[in-house]
Amino acid sequence: MRLVVQVKLLPTPEQAAALEATVRACNAAASEVAMVARERAVYRNYDLRKHTYAGIKADYGLGAQAAQHVIKKVADAYTVLKANIKAGRLGKPGSKRRRRAEAAPIAFRPNAAQPYDARMLSWQADAHTVSIWTTRGRLKGVAYIGSPDQLKALATSKIGESDLVHRDGMWFLYATVEVAEADPYDPDGFLGVDMGIANIAYDSDGTRYAGTRLNGYRRRQARLRARLQQKGTKSAKRLLARRNKKEARHAANVNHCIAKTIVTKAARTGRGIAVEKLTGIRDRVRLRKPQRVTLSSWSFHQLGSLLAYKARRAGVPLVEVDPQYTSQTCNGCKRRDKRNRPNQETFLCRSCGVVAHADHNAALNIAERGAKDWGAVNRPHAASLCNQ
Repeated sequence: MRLVVQVKLLPTPEQAAALEATVRACNAAASEVAMVARERAVYRNYDLRKHTYAGIKADYGLGAQAAQHVIKKVADAYTVLKANIKAGRLGKPGSKRRRRAEAAPIAFRPNAAQPYDARMLSWQADAHTVSIWTTRGRLKGVAYIGSPDQLKALATSKIGESDLVHRDGMWFLYATVEVAEADPYDPDGFLGVDMGIANIAYDSDGTRYAGTRLNGYRRRQARLRARLQQKGTKSAKRLLARRNKKEARHAANVNHCIAKTIVTKAARTGRGIAVEKLTGIRDRVRLRKPQRVTLSSWSFHQLGSLLAYKARRAGVPLVEVDPQYTSQTCNGCKRRDKRNRPNQETFLCRSCGVVAHADHNAALNIAERGAKDWGAVNRPHAASLCNQ
């Protein structure tokens, strides 16, 4: 499977200047290619090369590989734009935002990420250095640092394409590596995981991964941003810039820890993991106005993605189940009633009288649906084996 490994570069001032000049030249060339693509209505990678390849090499001092990556970056950007328009993410047909997206060429920020392949970038894992192409020549011996796991992955895995990123005055490389997957096993039951807002996750064993601290942290950050924006001084703007993405990094770290704990528990007990299909949850859920900020800032997709890739890497089976009525159905008597959930935290069955934590009850239902869905998918295979 493929993973993305991030390392931080430690360039000298001269090396940093060369990297910045390279990124700016590549993105200026990309903006020019995007303009040509819009004017000529040519968006395919190979067709764009006929119109722009020679020109951007000469005008911006790009090498052959860099020029091709710039053109491909533009073609990919228009592919994503087309998909977003088709999915309605840029408004309805005829809306101002959609008309502007359809008419104006894509523009690239001066410091936008630039892709590198093996011809433009080589890794010296033992020395923790890279050799990287720039418009000012090849830079050799650029040092990098990372976590022990990241450095091990770079040293022992096959490295694919990398992205050079300039963020907050620092340089990073995001490298795609191929890592081995563990062999999946036949699960002995499933660990159900209910994801929510008050509690980030609640599993069917009764373990609660509370979201109180994270939600409180987000509220404090929101209040601080509001005060700094209202103040509007230069020092306030500098502080806002320094705090940019700090909340997202904190939330990502919390989600990583939760996903790792859940996958480790499932692997230790020989079970699979069952989660709800959360696609379109923001469109389905109806909340009061004070709750909408919390819903919008909660990273549904991120936690699900982390669970999926960590489970796959550990060989833990993972299934997504239908979320319909998991919070209204009693896990004991299986009776469904809207009144079974008098508030966010409490589940009180109107039929059998069982009282439970609402998220725990939902997680138990999710675990049962996971086992049922797993059996439905794998039963034909098992039957064919028995007939042989």
